[in-house]
Amino acid sequence: MADNTHRTNIGSLSVHPLNLGGNVFGWTADEKQSFAVLDAYAEAGGNFIDTADVYSAWVPGNQGGESETVIGNWLAERGNRDAIVVATKVGNGVPEHRGLAPATIKADVEASLRRLRTDHIDLYYTHVDDESVPVEDIITTLDGLVKEGKVREIAASNISPERLRASLEFSDAAGLAKYVAIQPHYNLVSRDTYEGGLASVAAEHGLAAVPYFALASGFLTGKYRPGTTVDSARAGGAVKYLETERGARVLAALDEVAAAHDAELATVALAWLAAQPTVATPLASARTVEQLPALLAVAELKLTDAELAKLTAASAA
Repeated sequence: MADNTHRTNIGSLSVHPLNLGGNVFGWTADEKQSFAVLDAYAEAGGNFIDTADVYSAWVPGNQGGESETVIGNWLAERGNRDAIVVATKVGNGVPEHRGLAPATIKADVEASLRRLRTDHIDLYYTHVDDESVPVEDIITTLDGLVKEGKVREIAASNISPERLRASLEFSDAAGLAKYVAIQPHYNLVSRDTYEGGLASVAAEHGLAAVPYFALASGFLTGKYRPGTTVDSARAGGAVKYLETERGARVLAALDEVAAAHDAELATVALAWLAAQPTVATPLASARTVEQLPALLAVAELKLTDAELAKLTAASAA
């Protein structure tokens, strides 16, 4: 039976403490595998799914939109659209769908709605900022989508503190839809990608952070160790952390804290992230049902102040 006791708010949206990443759907997980992961997540009480119009254009033969299509097929087959909070993104697609010109946003939201087989997107991110377009034009276009009922809440990812502040201040001054969330690159071995200017603007305006690469491409699961080989499409991105002193310190601290709680390293890494200022829910993906429990357990694991401090110290640059 779904557990609805754990929820956190992002704007008007009430979401599970784990945002399930859909980047693997249509990439390393085919539709059958993806449905199994989505079913298990929903059965455990999960209701917050993240994707993007570009997933997974990097795979030979794909053109982008494959993940949205899988999720849309699942929502239609399960008949559970109203129970699920769907987040997708615009602006980082294949060349003809790149950037945030008003015409691009308007065309791409329609394509995402078709693939997701829905009449609205709950949380719509600008995937990568487009500094060639004034923030006034971007916000005004997104506000139009909200007014039309095609989008419920708007958010930003991969944006500078300056452009984020300008966007938020314009929304306030013009009385238009305002970003409620930010999706930054943030984890125990990549802290300066969010902490500092970006986190300060988010805190000042009450934005909810939903960090991506929360497990550093799998490094923070602990499966990458000196002398080991892991069969994963993302192994290259994870192995680089083994070569750093910080990577070794973080793994040692994770081992110690995980042992104290009889928990998986991934759960501890996500729990540290969830405890950071502004963070509403970390984002992580599962290629198989077996990978899910360690991620979902973040909803239950509360680290002590001493454990959080240990991990924070180990992860200092």
